[in-house]
Amino acid sequence: MSDTLPDRLSVDPSSPFHDEALLARGIGIRFKGEEKTNVEEYCISEGWVRLALGNRVDRKGKALTVKLQGPVEAFIKTE
Repeated sequence: MSDTLPDRLSVDPSSPFHDEALLARGIGIRFKGEEKTNVEEYCISEGWVRLALGNRVDRKGKALTVKLQGPVEAFIKTE
């Protein structure tokens, strides 16, 4: 598998941008220079992330999110 990451990735299995194999490798996201651990979805070219709002969920059981604009950098975590 190559080390290039997709422009857009989501942790939601019902999303067309979900990639289970890639997420299992461990993806890190830097948003505005700070590493974030609560990212639900990101898009590098459009410059946004969706961050989960704590443990809150909607009536369908999906995490409530907020969309923030800014520079996004994705990387593969090395352990």
